[in-house]
Amino acid sequence: MKGVLLVNLGSPDSPTPKDVKPYLDEFLMDKYVIDVPYLLRALLVRGIILRKRPEESAHAYAKIWWEEGSPLIVLSERMHKKVQPLTNVPVELAMRYGSMTIEKGLQKLHDQGVTEVLLFPLYPQYAMASTLTILVLAEEIRKAKFPHMKFTDVPAFYNKPDYIKNVADSIKTHLRDFDYDQLVFSYHGIPERHIRKTDVTKSHCKIDGSCCNTPSPAHDFCYRHQCYETTRLVVEQLGIPKDKYCLTFQSRLAGDKWLEPYTDIEINNMPAKGIKKIAVVTPAFVTDCLETLEEIAMRAKEDFEENGGKEFLTIPCLNDDDEWCETVGNWINDWASK
Repeated sequence: MKGVLLVNLGSPDSPTPKDVKPYLDEFLMDKYVIDVPYLLRALLVRGIILRKRPEESAHAYAKIWWEEGSPLIVLSERMHKKVQPLTNVPVELAMRYGSMTIEKGLQKLHDQGVTEVLLFPLYPQYAMASTLTILVLAEEIRKAKFPHMKFTDVPAFYNKPDYIKNVADSIKTHLRDFDYDQLVFSYHGIPERHIRKTDVTKSHCKIDGSCCNTPSPAHDFCYRHQCYETTRLVVEQLGIPKDKYCLTFQSRLAGDKWLEPYTDIEINNMPAKGIKKIAVVTPAFVTDCLETLEEIAMRAKEDFEENGGKEFLTIPCLNDDDEWCETVGNWINDWASK
């Protein structure tokens, strides 16, 4: 019997330092997120970051928290509820970090008699800190707890026509009554070394301005290429001229070289260049979360206006949009029918 496990990032159970600290510990101690030797990672995370970050992050989470709970969890659950009726196979929802674990999700499928699982990381672009860590953990759990299960995983869907149409349609809808100067495509940042580590050719990804445009097997796992390709396909479908959009990367940590250009710096410099009305879309996420609701819709907007910007529009993620849920249901049905 076949079944599906949708997997998103996760969230602390509450916007309090008590719950945020173990969540951040699990997240930042992941060897695919901070990819340094264990002792150095423990020193960095537990000796430095977790001394102050839980209070700061709890404050940020509190600003976006809904009555029903974490927006990411609530929106993921709404999407799950819409997708399930669109297919005849069981669909469950799990998170990579936090209390809604992958093991619990697999157990629910197992209890329904599922032996073949479609692992569905809810990330359009492939990255070791998102997609890979889900697949590795799921396989570890399968071997330990569900050895008779068989896994298939959904590849990065950054360039799938129906996904591109969903993003383009969403942007078009939200820009209908907004006369913008610039549309900013803001993707979650990652360290440049992650790009090189996931380069299957071990030589192609030089991040030199041309490698992402030169065909290569490396592109199947290159986050940077996939971000640029998502943007190219969306603006092509919408007919947006080159001078009306840009691509940036947000959410960097100090100490490493991360993908550039940086969202905050680019946005803050725009008013001085005469760019006073902007819209920001975040296609690295399919679900609104701390990085979109607080970092972009609140902080980036405030900074933009303080620097002379006049109008700032945040375009929501796909969330539980009917068109997007139908796309997911169709992909599941295509797999289930094989």
